[in-house]
Amino acid sequence: MHELSIAQSIVEAVCERAGDSRVRRLTLVVGRLAAVLPDALRFCFEVCAEGTVLAGAELYIVEPAGRGRCRDCGREQGMNSLYDLCACGAAGLECVGGAELLIKEMEIA
Repeated sequence: MHELSIAQSIVEAVCERAGDSRVRRLTLVVGRLAAVLPDALRFCFEVCAEGTVLAGAELYIVEPAGRGRCRDCGREQGMNSLYDLCACGAAGLECVGGAELLIKEMEIA
């Protein structure tokens, strides 16, 4: 479960940035193609946040949909997986959205 190491890294980064200020809310962007399970990340976040300035913080996860561009015809379309085919039948769509994994914002007390 790589969500645990991701949660640990998020907690470390936010704690470093927040200093001694209590964090009330944290917003993450986790694209649907990022290979991260939001529910697993939430669980791991709660465990990793215990005893830190993030303890009890509300975790809000934004999940942008996947978008890809065909390398053959240039068409842009939605993607449900990294292995989707273009409507023209070509394989190997270039992912142009939905693979993000980032800390968007934090609200401190």
